[in-house]
Amino acid sequence: MPGGGGFLEIPAERIDQVTRVNYLGTVWSARAFLPLLEHGAPSDVVVIASVAGTTIPLARGPYVASKHAQLAFARSVAAELAPRGIRAHAINPGPVDTASFPQKKALASRFGRHLVSTPDRVAGEVLRAVAKDRREIFVPAVFRIAAAAQGLAPGTLSRLSGRLERLR
Repeated sequence: MPGGGGFLEIPAERIDQVTRVNYLGTVWSARAFLPLLEHGAPSDVVVIASVAGTTIPLARGPYVASKHAQLAFARSVAAELAPRGIRAHAINPGPVDTASFPQKKALASRFGRHLVSTPDRVAGEVLRAVAKDRREIFVPAVFRIAAAAQGLAPGTLSRLSGRLERLR
């Protein structure tokens, strides 16, 4: 679900909706299917989070926060569900070319085209995560660099993000 803008731009109802769909939707879905997952163990839970859950993109505060929460849930529930025979995986795609999110038009540069995935590519990475028991996958993998940079220098990236936002 698109976040629709920054914290100061979107109405409170939209912030609530983004949080409910992205984060709470993941939590309640996992809980609803828990009996079936336990019965079918070994089994897998796959959370489609986002690279936005690992970095601070420009002016997307509510969306980014919901994706951070979703990713934190996937990471923490992996340890909690493991004794029950349930593996948890997080898939962190960058921009995905879909009908409601046509990033290829926004990222028309030669470099940008390599950063935009297709739904089929994301689905393939889901299958790979389950088959190889990968806890977390970035799509494309180059986004792992942005996540590592965010972890190593969060203040620096936050300041840079703010400067870039002011230039927009």
